[in-house]
Amino acid sequence: MKILLAEDDLHLGELIVHLLKKKGIDHIDWVQEGEDAYDYAMAEFYDVVVLDWMLPNGDGVDICRRLRQNGYTGAILMLTAKDAVQDRVTGLEAGADDYLIKPFEIDELVARLKALARRTFVPLQEEKVTFHGFTLNRTSHTLHRGDEEIFLTPREFQLLDLLVQNQGQVVPRETILDRVWGWDADVSMKTIDATIKLLRKKLKDDVIQTVRGVGYKIDKSME
Repeated sequence: MKILLAEDDLHLGELIVHLLKKKGIDHIDWVQEGEDAYDYAMAEFYDVVVLDWMLPNGDGVDICRRLRQNGYTGAILMLTAKDAVQDRVTGLEAGADDYLIKPFEIDELVARLKALARRTFVPLQEEKVTFHGFTLNRTSHTLHRGDEEIFLTPREFQLLDLLVQNQGQVVPRETILDRVWGWDADVSMKTIDATIKLLRKKLKDDVIQTVRGVGYKIDKSME
């Protein structure tokens, strides 16, 4: 794996790099400022970008948001000492795919990195799917409504694609957790609900329906 680590704490950064290399992850670029993280991520491919929440010269959330706004589609993991639900929603809304709360065990970080890297390389079917006036392109990983492109994070795209593949059927939240995040991820059902909420805001339509106590569905399109 090729990892970009943005961590301004000198001791912690050195420790993370050292421990990751002991776990067999040899290619790690480490920067200590937000602007450097942005420049590195836009200039070179990384399996996962690891952003600390608090960074000088552009904090992690702002850098994450800028990367997504400028078309970055790679996996992003946020490191944060903030464990409130709203903080997690803020990170997801900025475009993060996952988050890890400090302090953490290195084995958990490695597991998260591997899970995100696997999802980065899942081949997408070369096809376009239309539903309710939208066009989902699995090749270019994009969503359009007419000529308008609707930006989705990789996690949002995976979730929407799962619902679209199962149009007319209820997709249980447990299935969403397994297919999009993986059972090994430390993700609560509230994270799924938060991601659905962000998707609905972007779609600006009542396309995604809630089936109380079960999960979510998209009705079959008449197109």
